[in-house]
Amino acid sequence: MKTIDIWLLVFPGFALLDATGPAQVFGSANDEARDALLPQPYRIHMIAPGGGPVASSCGVTVLSAPLPPAGSKLAGATLIVSGGHGIETAGGAHDPAMARWVARAAGRVARCCAVCTGAFVLARAGLLDGRRAVTHWRDAALLQSQFPAIDVHEDAIYIKDGPLYTSAGIAAGMDLALSLVEEDQGRAVGLAVAKRMVVFFKRPGGQRQFSSQLLAQADPQDVHAQLTDWLRPRLRQRIDVEQMAAACALSVRTLHRQLRQAAGLSPAQLLLRLRMEAACGLLERPGMTVKRAASHSGFGSEYNLRRAFAAQLGVVPSDYQARFG
Repeated sequence: MKTIDIWLLVFPGFALLDATGPAQVFGSANDEARDALLPQPYRIHMIAPGGGPVASSCGVTVLSAPLPPAGSKLAGATLIVSGGHGIETAGGAHDPAMARWVARAAGRVARCCAVCTGAFVLARAGLLDGRRAVTHWRDAALLQSQFPAIDVHEDAIYIKDGPLYTSAGIAAGMDLALSLVEEDQGRAVGLAVAKRMVVFFKRPGGQRQFSSQLLAQADPQDVHAQLTDWLRPRLRQRIDVEQMAAACALSVRTLHRQLRQAAGLSPAQLLLRLRMEAACGLLERPGMTVKRAASHSGFGSEYNLRRAFAAQLGVVPSDYQARFG
């Protein structure tokens, strides 16, 4: 196969693994090819506005080349934009010219990708309007509110929509990179790279399973936190929206509106998430059965729990328990 250029875009304060994780995946694919006495399939470039040393958020510095002209040098290449602190803030500390360069480069590269909050750069470049995308679960609601034309899927590990690819938080960039290796060289090579790196080739479930306190990040004074606090000790009970509204001293209509504004959720969705969170926590305990987890988390039956897990996480409860219990 023709050698593919991988351009990894970083900036001051980038999340180190957002760039080095995918870089290692492609590097390991090169190692596989070398061991098989084949040409290396990838050329890996770290680039940044202005080039030179670039410090990551953890203090480790990488040496980068300047952004290449958005011309023939990028033709057929893969561009991967890393995320990092502050990149999600419009007009923040990061060079707005970077988004303009990405917009131009996207017209030349074969694939334009973002890891974690790098999705905000693609969004600011106007590339994600009308498309499906994902970012770190903490920032999904912000991405949706800032760019309502994007169809944000907050639980996906990575999403491909045409030539545009986005991934969830930090380590999910490696999942995305493995999918690109599979796309380029086939499943056998992708699996061999995953084995070499001792990581999942296809990670089970979505990113929500890796954030046990996902719903505990709200302002303690807003309706999201108030309703969450009221629901947690009552998950095993039958609860309807009228009871939830009464607990918050609101009308049903006002509860829906305020909760949607605060968390991007309906009351029923919040209740489901809390029950899912409880079920996951229970299944992680030694000796817990699926039946007991279903009962204690409010799902009532194993059948209901299996349906919820399949819909929300893409795995059955027993598989989740085997991996995280």
